[in-house]
Amino acid sequence: MDAVLALFHFPFMQRAIIAGAFLGILFACLGVLATLRKMTFFGEGVAHASLAGIAIAILAGVAPLPFAMAWAVIIAIVIFFLERSTKLASDTVIGILFTASMALGVILMNFSHGFQPELLSFLFGSILAIQTIDLIVIGVTSTIILAWFFTYLRQLTFLSLNQEGAYVAGVPVIIQTLMFYIALAISTVLGVKILGIILVSALLVLPAATSRMLAGTFRSYLIIAIVVAELIIFSGLAVSFYLDLPSGATIVLVGTGLFTLAAVYKHLK
Repeated sequence: MDAVLALFHFPFMQRAIIAGAFLGILFACLGVLATLRKMTFFGEGVAHASLAGIAIAILAGVAPLPFAMAWAVIIAIVIFFLERSTKLASDTVIGILFTASMALGVILMNFSHGFQPELLSFLFGSILAIQTIDLIVIGVTSTIILAWFFTYLRQLTFLSLNQEGAYVAGVPVIIQTLMFYIALAISTVLGVKILGIILVSALLVLPAATSRMLAGTFRSYLIIAIVVAELIIFSGLAVSFYLDLPSGATIVLVGTGLFTLAAVYKHLK
């Protein structure tokens, strides 16, 4: 019991746990819809593309997180309009933009002198990287996105399952799709602080995929995904704290373990 309470003794762990609580709900909710829409590669692309925004912010000496979020929103909007104005497939557009943006970030970081610990925390994630201002940004932004999500949940679900039917039923397809792209982009960047650019998209996939193995209805699908996401983050943070392991990689491995257990249970059942 004392070992568990020790997690809450350190300020950096308190910030990481609170941030993880927000991000768990956020990624579970958006991940369910992203999985239904087959958009899991979108999170991967936006996460890597955000490196350019982070590099610009570091060179300019400003806070990287808000700038990276703004850059991710721009990338999401460009992806949205390119998908509709060209004959290119979605994964092709995302692949072009995220590699180009990441390459730009690498070039820009070449102009940065000296060791950049903050850049490493963005690449691989770190529970030590969560500062008070980051926690405020994560909390406020997550609350806004979740308020939009639950307000328009019926429309978003209908749109994810049957876009043509949603259009006929009067759902504002273009607006809601664009909003979903933007929400997904912002959420991905928020998760970079804990999981890192390389691993953040896993949290978008693992809770939804694990829940898919266990749920029988859409309501249970969403609820189980939220519970699994919180369990993955808290367990991963605890293991990384006690074993002195990288938080992002540990969270992903814990999530993969839970998914494996769910898959075995589904098979046996």
